[in-house]
Order: sequence, then C-alpha cells, then structure tokens
Amino acid sequence: MSLLRRQRGPVKRDPAKLGPDERIFGRHYRGPSPWVIGLAVAILFAFVFYLAFTKQIPFTSRGYELHATFESASTLKPTSPVRIAGVNVGKVTSVEPKGNMAEVTFTVSDEGLPIHKDATITIRPRLFLEGNLFVDLQPGSPSAPDLSSGSTIPFTQTATAVQLGEVLTSLQKDSRESLKRALAGYGRTLNQQPTAAEDATQDPSVRGLTGAEGINQTFRYGGKAGRTSAIVNQALLGEHPHDLSNLIRGQRDLFAKLASTDGSLSDLITNFNTTAGALAQESNNLSASISELAPTVEEARPSLLHLSNALPPFRALARASLPGIRELPATVKAGSPWLVQTRQLLRADELGGDAKLLASSAPPLAHVTHSSVALFPQVGLAGRCTSHNLVPAGNAIVDNAGGAYPFSTGQPNYREFLYGAVNLAGESQSFDGNGPFVRFQTGGGPELVHMNTPGNLPQTKSMWANNISNVLGTRPRLPASGLPPFRMDVPCYTQDVPDLNGPAGAVGPPTPKP
Repeated sequence: MSLLRRQRGPVKRDPAKLGPDERIFGRHYRGPSPWVIGLAVAILFAFVFYLAFTKQIPFTSRGYELHATFESASTLKPTSPVRIAGVNVGKVTSVEPKGNMAEVTFTVSDEGLPIHKDATITIRPRLFLEGNLFVDLQPGSPSAPDLSSGSTIPFTQTATAVQLGEVLTSLQKDSRESLKRALAGYGRTLNQQPTAAEDATQDPSVRGLTGAEGINQTFRYGGKAGRTSAIVNQALLGEHPHDLSNLIRGQRDLFAKLASTDGSLSDLITNFNTTAGALAQESNNLSASISELAPTVEEARPSLLHLSNALPPFRALARASLPGIRELPATVKAGSPWLVQTRQLLRADELGGDAKLLASSAPPLAHVTHSSVALFPQVGLAGRCTSHNLVPAGNAIVDNAGGAYPFSTGQPNYREFLYGAVNLAGESQSFDGNGPFVRFQTGGGPELVHMNTPGNLPQTKSMWANNISNVLGTRPRLPASGLPPFRMDVPCYTQDVPDLNGPAGAVGPPTPKP
C-alpha cells in the first residue's frame, strides 16, 4: 500500500445535486469560530500597543529598583536617564509626591551594581540652559553595606542642581541693593579709624590701625603660620599607610551618624544659633578673651611639645594592647563559668559561713595577740635562761672531790637526778608485787652520832642516835647565811652558770656529827 496520499483536486459542484454549496464559508466549515479569531486579533493589537507605550513586558520584574526622596524633583520625568560617571545605567520609572517632598523611583542595570548605603544622588541638567534633566548617581564607598532592591535613599543624601532661574530670582533689585550696601559697609569697616574706647580692648600691636592695616600686619606672620600649617598638614597624613584614609573614613561615619539624626541635628543648629546670640551679647568679654589667646598659646607651647613627645610611646602602647583587647571577649567568655562557681562558693553554706566564723573568731584572736605582746618576752627570757643557765648546769659532771669520796658516776648532773628519781620510785616497791610499802632503816649500830635539833626546839638542843658507820661529810656544803637572794627584776640569763664543783660545791663537815 502506498504511503503517499493522492493530492485532492478542486471540488466541483454538481448542478443537478440539490442542497447548500459546501464551498460557501460556514456551511460545512470545521475550523475556529470567527469571533474567536477576532478576539485573538484584538488582544494581539492591545499587547503591541502596551509594549509600545510602557516598553516593558507585563507580569515581569523591572529588576533592581531604588527610591530616592528629594526636596524638589523639578521637571524630572519618567524615562529620564540614570547615570553613573556619565554612563546610562538605568531610568526613572515614576515621580510621585510624598508630603512636601517628591519620591523618585528608578532602576539600575547590572552594569551599575552594587549600590552602597552611603550612595548620593543629584538631579542635574543635560543642557547648559536647562532642560532634559538626568539623575547623577554616586554608588558610594565599597566598605559600606550594599542596598537591596526596593530600598530608599534619604533626602539627606540627595540634592537638586541649582537652576539658573533660581539664581536670577535670588538677585532681584532689592537683593542687589543689599549686596551693594554690604560691600560698601565692609569697605568702610576696613578703612575706619578706631576710637580710643575700641583701642582699649585691642592688642597693643594693632592699636590705632584700621581694619585693613591690621589685616596687612597679619601677613608678616604668614610665613611662620604657613610653615606651622604645613607641619600640621603633614602630621594629618599620619606615620603609617592608610592613616589619612582611616581618618577620612571615621569622619564619614561621624557625618553619616549625624545625617541619620536629622531632628537632633536641626535642634543642634537651633541651639547653636542661641549660643551665638549669647556670645554676641558678650562681644567685649569675648574680644578680651581672644586677645589673651596668643600669650596663652605661647605658655602652652612647652606643654604641647611634651604632649607631642608622649604621643608616640602612647600610640605604641595602644597598638601593643590591641591583641590583649581582642582576647578580652574570649577571656570573659571563659571566665563566666568560673564566676558562676565562685558565686556558689561564696554562699552562706560555703565560704560565706566560714567568713562569719572567722569574723566571730577575730576579736578573741586580737585579744590573744594583745596578751601575747606581754607573754612572748617572758617566754623569750625563760628560753634564754634555759639555754644559758639550766642546760649547762644540767650537763655538768660532779667530780670525786679529789678522790676522797669516790661516789661520782661520771654522768651529767641531770642524769644523776633521773637516777635518784628511779631509786626513790624503787624504794616503795614490794619484793613479791602484792603492793607498795616504804622500807626504812630503823637504826642501830656501834657508832653514836648527834645533830642540832632542827628549828632550835626548846625541849632539847641536840638529837642523838646510833648508826652503822660514821657520816663522812655533806656535799654541797650548807650555806652559812641561808638561801641566796631571789630578785624578780634581774633576768636569769644575765647570771653566771652555777659551778657544781666550785667552792660552794665542796665537801662540808658531817651532819650529824660523831
């Protein structure tokens, strides 16, 4: 079967066949309805006319769009171009009133982006003699944040070029007359001879001179002032790269902050006007103060020189402190947990209670300290007496008194004392452990001895007894005049160390006597 369809020839009407002619339109036509075709053609023409007038495809975004507020939009119209550095980057889409001002909406193409937050915008004429205005857009500094589409540039960052008509209107006949009078008055002021009262408040170097002559005298200081100004200008450049740019950036931020507070700035100007009026009322005192500025500056020059010399070390200190200052947030963050624990440690059941106990114990400790002031010297005296007198006397060895009485043990004196204490303790012990008792020798023996009655009792003057052997002697010798003197006002360590083997320690006569 052939895939090619045979071409259909023209339809011929059979005159003998009755019925409507199928070649007539609408009888047997199966295509679109005529009213649909007409509607489509009308819509097409409407769309073409819309594009011709609006030059924008409907239901599509205009792209990046900004708003700007002007005090006066002058004769600015929609479709006016928007330029950056003389190059068209967009156009004005609408100009609408906004209170006493005008709001201009405009677009910016991708070639003109980005636009920064500190951008400025000015309406300028394209022709010298006015007409055909355009919008001159300054995109701002790269360091400022970018403006998003739909943002508004405030009127503090907008301006309108002064029109020639405004200049001519300002210079009306009365304004010109006022200007001439002002210039004439300024000339008379410069050439007027001062009065004696006016000279009394002036510097002696300008007394009797006119204003113009005084101004001429200032030029003799011009060289020194220019040199000083050059030093100041050179100092403003800074000592390191980007010092001046950082200064300008800081001033820009300052002015931006001032511009963002328009109401406060207007109040500042109003208050400044009030202050200037008050200064005008005190013009004589102000003039006298200004005349004293020169001597004051001369007196302050050494101090300013010292201040200038101190600034480089202070600047170095500030730069050296920057790393530590940058670490302060991390330090504070790291110290916060420690502060929390410290706060808990200082609670009443922790160190707070200890502090209360210490506070209650502080007064008694103070009394102890005050009492120790008198105690410690006595303890010191006792220690010195022990180390200087008692210890050497205890370490002394009692000798055999020339061998006549071989009873010495050869041990230090303090040990013999301990031996005697042990012997006395053994005296009261029983041999079988059933209990202590004291054993005494009851006396008896071939040797008859006697001694004087202790205390010189009146009943008898002597006492007699029998002993196993005669008494050899008494050591140390009993003093003839009783005990040595005892004085509380003489320190012990100032006395000599007792000599146990000296004359006072010699063997005395036997008591009792045979």
